[in-house]
Amino acid sequence: MNRRTFMKNIAGGVAVLGTSTGVTGASNENSTAESGGGTDAGGGSGGGGSTTHTIQMVTEDGEYYFDPVGLHVDPGDTVEWVLESGDHSATAYAESNQAEQRIPADASGFDSGLLGETGASFSYTFEVEGTYDYFCSPHKQLGMVGRVVCGDPGGPAEEGAIPNEPGSGLMPGSGDIVEAGSLSYPYVPSGGSSGSLPWQFWAAAGGLGTAVVAMVSKYDRASGRYSE
Repeated sequence: MNRRTFMKNIAGGVAVLGTSTGVTGASNENSTAESGGGTDAGGGSGGGGSTTHTIQMVTEDGEYYFDPVGLHVDPGDTVEWVLESGDHSATAYAESNQAEQRIPADASGFDSGLLGETGASFSYTFEVEGTYDYFCSPHKQLGMVGRVVCGDPGGPAEEGAIPNEPGSGLMPGSGDIVEAGSLSYPYVPSGGSSGSLPWQFWAAAGGLGTAVVAMVSKYDRASGRYSE
């Protein structure tokens, strides 16, 4: 084997690693509350035919996220966003919040305002069926976005992708959310209808591949083991 063939093999191996590695967000089925109450996948509880679901708002190791990042609820269910750490908001993509409309037209544009005390919470009851996209006001540009599907998917959020802002995050596909019930953070699609991987992933994979090839080339050239 000459050096040129050896380097091609290394580069090919890195490319396979970058395209085949993926992590699918963990999912759990929601349990619909029966008479006497019930508990959903996010730790919520309910009674009288409705359920309260919990979404954590988290700052951890330089990341800002909602967990679960995707959630399916039934009409009449309530979602409670609870501040786990950091300073966050749960703000609907709605014109009333000076944002692109990405919730059903007949739904109100919820906004928790900035929550800064650990354990603080905000609740919203979903009455109108459809897809609801939302974000954290201070961290939207850093990818802190989420999606709730109430009943069947529908509305403006299904008509186009999330606004293409730097670091705008990866929004789970509504079909995946309905099927899973709950999609935990971090969410990376396993393929199919969920959409493309975020640019940050491909940038990191490309940078890693370039660094590995350059490092191998440097030390291999210095060793003089292979002919040109």
